[in-house]
Amino acid sequence: MSSKIHYESGLGNYISTEVVKNTLPLGQNSPQKVAHGLYAEQINGSAFTAPRARNLRSWMYRILPSAVHSEFKPYKHSSWQSFPINDQQSPLQLRWDPFPFPKIDVNLIDSVTTYCGNGNLKMNVGCAVHMYSCNESMKDYFSNADGQMLFVPQEGALLLATEMGQLEVSPNEIAVIPRGIKFKAELLGKNARGYICENYGSPFQLPELGPIGANGLANARDFKIPTAWFEDTKKTVRWITKFGGNFWSSELKQSPLNVVGWHGNYYPYKYNLNDFNTIGSISFDHPDPSIFTVLTSPSVDTGTANIDFVIFPPRWLVGENTFRPPYYHRNYMSEFMGLIHGEYDAKKEGFLPGGASLHNRMSGHGPDAITFENASAENLKPQKIENTMAFMFESQYPFDVTPSPLNSGLLQKNYLSCWKDLKPQYK
Repeated sequence: MSSKIHYESGLGNYISTEVVKNTLPLGQNSPQKVAHGLYAEQINGSAFTAPRARNLRSWMYRILPSAVHSEFKPYKHSSWQSFPINDQQSPLQLRWDPFPFPKIDVNLIDSVTTYCGNGNLKMNVGCAVHMYSCNESMKDYFSNADGQMLFVPQEGALLLATEMGQLEVSPNEIAVIPRGIKFKAELLGKNARGYICENYGSPFQLPELGPIGANGLANARDFKIPTAWFEDTKKTVRWITKFGGNFWSSELKQSPLNVVGWHGNYYPYKYNLNDFNTIGSISFDHPDPSIFTVLTSPSVDTGTANIDFVIFPPRWLVGENTFRPPYYHRNYMSEFMGLIHGEYDAKKEGFLPGGASLHNRMSGHGPDAITFENASAENLKPQKIENTMAFMFESQYPFDVTPSPLNSGLLQKNYLSCWKDLKPQYK
């Protein structure tokens, strides 16, 4: 972590932060004249009339308001798609080799390639799952009016400079950029690769804990929120925005990251996956993977998520008389999986860091044959799963797969063979 970046902590907290002293007005949000000749601007992440507990908004005090820009022109992006799409889908289980690094210079936004998605962005339902692989920092600025973006770096650290401040995010960390917030991504190394969940639905929040109680899983205090930081450039820059599934560009008189101070509860944030407090069985059986939920985007059907972000971190397995890897299952929920590093405990071969798999609704999946044989015969004693971090984007809606990953040459045509050696053992 850079020593120059300071964070506030606590997801859901109301944050007040300023670079220049006395920027934030006292006792009101929009005074007749803002201090230092700044403009007051509110950004809303929810409807004005959303219940107080779900109402998201921040006030920014900036050098120029967001209304100052040139006319929009179409911006071509050939590999980022939005949903719904009309391609016919199969229930086949799918798995891909790692997404390659680019052979030409490309920044993060231009490198985004859509793997799958669901729902309808114009109805605020569903999500899209993308891969990025880049070797160049962004010169332009970007915002997404269609949804919030959850970044899961797999290789290479990023500096996400946003309107609200800076986030430095490395593999084994995640970052969330809310809908509409402008930002640019700078590489802190030669290359960067990872996964993005573009959430069309309700904003991510911490899951309810129910019988777990007050503590456990991802704790609010471990989420980091940027403090105010700004650019005061005097040159014309380009801003690219995604709206309604299309891309548009516009010119700005200066950097849009010109917020000198802000206060509110609508902001970007980061989280270190190593801070996750894993809950598990200490008697028997393998609990459902929902106990590994970091963030959830709820739907109107309580307990059935628009999208869940789930991780499989290092942990102890101690279940007695128990098949300890994930059990064989067919789900109502659909699962897109990625691997940040190490080995996933249900797959001994073929699932590599930077790769991905998709098990759609009611498609059977589970441990490969080697894992089944080993886990069925091993001497059961306390076992520590180490040096691994896998994750899952899990949605109640089936995922549609775009043509690009199906025709990329990365699709493992023999994925089904990982189960071919499973034999009937009934006696």
